[in-house]
Amino acid sequence: MKKQKSNWVLTIVLILGTLTVFFPLYMAVIIAFKKPSEMTNDVAGALSFPSKWSFSNFTEAMKVTDFWHSLGNSVFITLVTVVLSILIHSLLGYAIGRNKKSKFYKFIYFYVVSGMFVPFAILMMPVVKQTAQMGLANRAGVIILYVVFYMPMNVLLYSGYLTNIPLALEEAACVDGASTWKTYWKIVFPIMKPMHATVAVLTALGTWNDVMTPLVIMSGSGSGNTLPLAQLNFQTQFGTNYNLAFASYLLALLPILIFYLICQKHILNGVVNGAVK
Repeated sequence: MKKQKSNWVLTIVLILGTLTVFFPLYMAVIIAFKKPSEMTNDVAGALSFPSKWSFSNFTEAMKVTDFWHSLGNSVFITLVTVVLSILIHSLLGYAIGRNKKSKFYKFIYFYVVSGMFVPFAILMMPVVKQTAQMGLANRAGVIILYVVFYMPMNVLLYSGYLTNIPLALEEAACVDGASTWKTYWKIVFPIMKPMHATVAVLTALGTWNDVMTPLVIMSGSGSGNTLPLAQLNFQTQFGTNYNLAFASYLLALLPILIFYLICQKHILNGVVNGAVK
């Protein structure tokens, strides 16, 4: 009886969670296909289907946001950030994870991980000034900042995941004459594939959806907009064009959703194993 009750409670919670996720998505799709004249203040009108399903809002949203150029900027920044994060953060996580008994590496570990507790609002003004002085108020500067900002969480995951990789594999490679560098790239790095997928998705999601960093760093640099920045065009002093805005949001959602679906089978395994310290 207790098991049946717990199953019912779990089912109800799952249904409520599904509705919580589904309802905003439903509203976004409905509004994206509606004409501005169909937007009403009453609840029934807002929830109703559009009188005619049309892709005109999507076409207009692509023109307003310069979609392909903005998409190219977002893809470039996200892709380079993810690749650099996997290469650099995995190396640092490996160095720390295999030397945690050392006081020096333990200090480095806590120093890096403590970066998670520093909000961007505190760093914003100094970072903007320094990037401008160093000539990095562009896409390169944004990528460098992202690699630094996501380092604490990624190093925490990588160093935790290494506890699940037997040290005997590296000792066997050492006996066979492999250097530490070769052992890492030939043995350890491929084994960490689930964590690579986890880090890639978490980093890509944060980079793809971020507005503040490109806004304060690239404003006036002529580097072009990312998709989140381009979507600010729908918000004016006198209101917001919700139909075009939601159409643009759905267009921006598709690439990162496809990327997530490709990597999803590795994510749970990577997160669970990476949580072990």
